[in-house]
Amino acid sequence: MASSAWSERILQLLRRMNNFYSASSRSSCFRFEIDGAQVGWIPPHVVSLLTPHADVFLPPQRGAVSLCPSLDCYEKRSEAVNDVLGALRQESSLTCLRGWRDERYSVKQRFCDVPLMWMERAATIFGVKRYGVHINGYTVNGSGEISMWLARRSVTKQTYPGRLDNMAAGGLAADVGIKHTLIKECEEEACIPADIAAKASPVSTVYTYEDEEGVFPESQFVFDLELPLDFVPCVGDGEVQDFYLLPIEEVKELLATDDFKPNSAMVILDFLIRHSLIEPDTPYYQEFVTGLHQTL
Repeated sequence: MASSAWSERILQLLRRMNNFYSASSRSSCFRFEIDGAQVGWIPPHVVSLLTPHADVFLPPQRGAVSLCPSLDCYEKRSEAVNDVLGALRQESSLTCLRGWRDERYSVKQRFCDVPLMWMERAATIFGVKRYGVHINGYTVNGSGEISMWLARRSVTKQTYPGRLDNMAAGGLAADVGIKHTLIKECEEEACIPADIAAKASPVSTVYTYEDEEGVFPESQFVFDLELPLDFVPCVGDGEVQDFYLLPIEEVKELLATDDFKPNSAMVILDFLIRHSLIEPDTPYYQEFVTGLHQTL
């Protein structure tokens, strides 16, 4: 694929993943606040679904939706909102709640803050920041040529079934650390021993802010893991159906297709930039760098 055509496709991906910033829907969303701190964005159609739950959510005021003052601690907020989500799951047509996972994500304004509550992972309708860990598994041969291990997601995955993905990745659950998640996902998804996974280097964070049914602010903690040339990842917990070791130029070309899970494609784009595998005179190079690191 010609450089200009490849760059155009990548730019389209970045615009899609950051479309909350350019979409008119941003001006119509309500801030989701807890104790005066904004922790998310709620679309108008979701706000109307919350109105009957007056014991949990206050009526919108000055462009914000807040929890009732009686919900004054982590446990009360978490349980009350989860009950509402359970009801919406049964009553409404919100497709995101059909992917209910029984996984708890922390709700907080900044990653370093104390969590204000937990929320079901599928509840993207509140536009709460979600965090994940992604691992770029790669090899370097004697000639210095880089190849990358890619995973093919299981066809039974609730999101992006059958798409290409990073070698290992996973969401950051409530009360679970980044390094623990890294080692856990490597072991469970790719059967990578803990002593090898622990050698992964933290290298970057990649931000995305997508707006489709709801707002999806994400921050991925990115690790690079150079693997031994004779190591082969194996399918573990069924999240993945296969692994492929591909030359980095082939991986680069695949990024411009529809075969990749979008946020994972952005993680690999970041890898290509950091390893000087994309030259600064590549069309839209500056837009690539900016698009990968939007402020949440």
